[in-house]
Amino acid sequence: QVQLEESGGGLVQAGGSLRLSCAASARTFGDYAMGWFRQAPGKGREFVAGISWNGINTDYTDSVKGRFTISRDNAKNTVYLQMGSLKPEDTAVYYCARGVGETSSRRLYAYRDWGQGTQVTVSS
Repeated sequence: QVQLEESGGGLVQAGGSLRLSCAASARTFGDYAMGWFRQAPGKGREFVAGISWNGINTDYTDSVKGRFTISRDNAKNTVYLQMGSLKPEDTAVYYCARGVGETSSRRLYAYRDWGQGTQVTVSS
């Protein structure tokens, strides 16, 4: 099992930016896809962004396209989510997750290990 630890969340005004980081404990980090999900109060966990094992392929949910960027540094066992032009509706707990394969998926079941989450709050 891989330990994942998110950081970088916080309170930001609408229009602002944040960068989330997710550090993984395993040396095999670079063998798997990674994803970012979020869960707002009273809602289910939803896919935000995913990245393939080598960082070449990325995927975003429509609501964040053009505003968020996922990237990874396999040498540092870390995946990032750069978030810009933040909106109040982006407020949620953000989770990183390790995929079961090399390519990312929008499905929750395609991810095996999850972090504890980091809170992002966007004020209007």
